[in-house]
Amino acid sequence: MGRTFAGMMLWLAASAGLAAQSAGPDWPQWRGPNRDGVLASFTPPRVWPDELQRRWQVDVGEGYATPVLVGRRVYMFTRQGEDEVMMALDAATGEMVWRTAYAAPFTMNPAAVPHGPGPKSTPTFANGRLYTLGMSGIVSAFDAPTGRLLWQKPAPPVGPLYGTSMSALVDGGRVILHVGGHDDGALTAFDVDTGDEVWRWDGDGPSYASPFIAEVDGVRQVINLTQDQVVGVAAADGRLLWSRPFSTGFTQNIITPLLDGRTIVIAGFQEPVSAFRVVRRDGGWVTEDAWVNEDVSLYMTHGARVGDWLFGLSSRNSGQYFLLDLKTGETRWTGMPRQAENAAIVRAGDLLFVLQDDAQLIVGRAGTAGFEVVARYTVAERATWAPPTISGNRIFVKDVSTLTLWTLD
Repeated sequence: MGRTFAGMMLWLAASAGLAAQSAGPDWPQWRGPNRDGVLASFTPPRVWPDELQRRWQVDVGEGYATPVLVGRRVYMFTRQGEDEVMMALDAATGEMVWRTAYAAPFTMNPAAVPHGPGPKSTPTFANGRLYTLGMSGIVSAFDAPTGRLLWQKPAPPVGPLYGTSMSALVDGGRVILHVGGHDDGALTAFDVDTGDEVWRWDGDGPSYASPFIAEVDGVRQVINLTQDQVVGVAAADGRLLWSRPFSTGFTQNIITPLLDGRTIVIAGFQEPVSAFRVVRRDGGWVTEDAWVNEDVSLYMTHGARVGDWLFGLSSRNSGQYFLLDLKTGETRWTGMPRQAENAAIVRAGDLLFVLQDDAQLIVGRAGTAGFEVVARYTVAERATWAPPTISGNRIFVKDVSTLTLWTLD
C-alpha cells in the first residue's frame, strides 16, 4: 500500500509539472523560425514571477549550439570527449530519446581556448531531418525520428582559424553551408537527401556568420558574410550576383547581416555598424552606401529588430546596450557601460529576452526613451552563450554543458 501510494504521488507530481508547461511555436533552427531572433507573438504572464520554475536539468555536453525545439522533442548538438553528439530529448521531461555520436577530435587555436572546443553551430531541422556543421567542418544529416546518420561529409584538411560556428540554411531540397578553411572555402549547396553537391561558389573562405535567403527585385538570393566579403549568390545555381568587401581585425567576421528591404546592415569586431543598398542596374547588380554609425560596434552579439529600430549590445565600453534607427543609422540612446561581455537577444512579441553570458536573463522593452526592465532571473551556474529557446511559457537554456527547462509559472 505504501509503495502504491508513493508511486501515485510521484505520478501526480510529474503530471502537475507537465501541466504547468504550455506549448508554443517550434524553434527549428538558429535564431528561431525566421533566422532573425524574432517570435512574432508571445503572451506574457499576467504577473511576472519572482523566480522561474525549474522543471528539469540534464547534462548534455559542451558547446554553444542553441536548443532546437520541434513538437515534443528538443534536439541538442554537443561535444562529449572526442565525439560530437546529436541527441533528442523529451521536451516535457528531459529524458533521452536517442543519441548518435561520431568521432570528431579537434585542436583549438590558442586564441579560442577560453571558448572551448564547440560545437558552436546550431542544428537545422527541416522535413524530418537535422543538419549540422561540426567544429572542424564535418557536415552531417540525421533522421530526426530515430537519430540515424543519413549522410556525412568529412572535415576539410584545414578549417577556419577558430573552428566553425555557421548554422546550416535549408532552402527547399538544398542545405547550404560555407565549408572549407581560411582563404580556401566554398559556399556550397548540398542535396538534402544524398549530400551530393548541387552548386558551389568558391570566391572566398568561410566566416563565422550564417547565410540567409532573401528576395531582392524578384531574384531569390543567398546572402552570406564570408571571410572578407558580403556576397549575394543566386539561390538556384550559386552564381555570384554581387559582392562587397568587409573584413575585421584578426579575421573575425561573425555577425550575420540584417536585411531591411533592399538595405543590408553589417557589423563586426571594432568596426562601425553600417548599411548598404543592393541595386539592380544595367543588367547587373551594384551596392551603394546607405549609412554608417560610428557610435556602436558589434562583436559576437546579434541585435534584434524592434520596429524600425535595432536593439543590441555594443562591444564598446565593455558592453553597452543601444538603440539605433535602421533607416538613418542614427543612435537613439546608449546605456550604461560594463553590462556584459556577450548577450544573446531574442524578441518575443514586444518583449526582449536578453540572456547575458553571466547567466542573467533580463526581460524588458526597448523604446526611444531607453530599456525598461520587466523581470530579471538567474538561469544557470555557468556561462551562457547560446540564445534561449522560447516557446509558450517555456524557456530552454543551454549553459556550457547543461540544458535546463524553465517555465514562467
